[in-house]
Amino acid sequence: MTVAPPERFAGLDLLASSVLLVDQWGAIRYANPAAETLLDVSLKALARQRLSNLFTNGAELEALCQQSLEHQYADLRQDLALVRPGRELLHVHSILSVVGNEEVLIEMREYEQQLKLDREERIFDQSQANKELIRNLAHEIKNPLGGIRGAAQLLELELPDVHLVALREYTQVIIKEADRLQTLVDRLLAPHRRPHIVGDVNIHEVCERVRSLVLAEFPVGLTIRRDYDASIPEFRGDMEQLIQAVLNIVHNAAQALVDRIAAGDAEIVLRTRVARQVTLAKIRYGLALDLHITDNGPGIAPQILDRIFYPLVSGRDGGSGLGLTLAQTFVQQHLGVIECESRPGLTDFRILLPLP
Repeated sequence: MTVAPPERFAGLDLLASSVLLVDQWGAIRYANPAAETLLDVSLKALARQRLSNLFTNGAELEALCQQSLEHQYADLRQDLALVRPGRELLHVHSILSVVGNEEVLIEMREYEQQLKLDREERIFDQSQANKELIRNLAHEIKNPLGGIRGAAQLLELELPDVHLVALREYTQVIIKEADRLQTLVDRLLAPHRRPHIVGDVNIHEVCERVRSLVLAEFPVGLTIRRDYDASIPEFRGDMEQLIQAVLNIVHNAAQALVDRIAAGDAEIVLRTRVARQVTLAKIRYGLALDLHITDNGPGIAPQILDRIFYPLVSGRDGGSGLGLTLAQTFVQQHLGVIECESRPGLTDFRILLPLP
């Protein structure tokens, strides 16, 4: 059985979805690297097999290939549960397309991968809508807020001396609350005001800065472990923004670990890796920074997990609900994304950023 010339489908090597090229007898003639990873079989081994040998129910997939060849569908879409001897079921969404007249191209994408891509697109679209809403809302609040504060100051100046001490307390409450809201509005607008200062960024310098800042605040009972991939290259970015983004996540984790810190077994792990063939904001990148920030805290409440990057959503009493919103904004300004998975005992924030 011969393998298809590599240059013929070279472009498919870059795809994240798994691709098999099958001839009219159901024999595999080509598999891209994603398919080798998905099936855990090398191209050399795959090229000697038929679909019916690769999967226990492979005859079903061969029948679909024949159906595509006979009816010449533009594409045939099927959800399949592929059975592999001694392994768990492989649930995939498949797209079969006829190539020439004697071959079928099978694109397979795991449900989990498809859900992840859909979730990333949803996060990106929601974030764009949130940023526009926040910007408009903050500007609408600023003007009347300044008027309220100014009126309170004028009122304080006009108070008769006999009532000054008693009533000044109320004017000061108005002024202080106006200042507090002004600070909140300024934080909402901060990512849109500050210029993007671009330079060479070493992600491990970012992590070390954050680690030292958090350990200075929590010197006892908290361990921050490093698990770095030293091969990760520098990239262009705004180092201060990235420090702030990572700091917001790590600081939130430390605050969530208050009980474990008291017990002396609180742990945060900073782990860096390189991810390959990653889609970010609907754009495909060959390489991406994969930074995981994990903690062994109580986890994020399920009812807010899908909304933690929304402004003013917080799972902690007294929290402003802006830390993760700003972190996501700063990372997205670097064409990246932050994801989160959480359960009791393990919360994992994952930052993905494109690499050169």
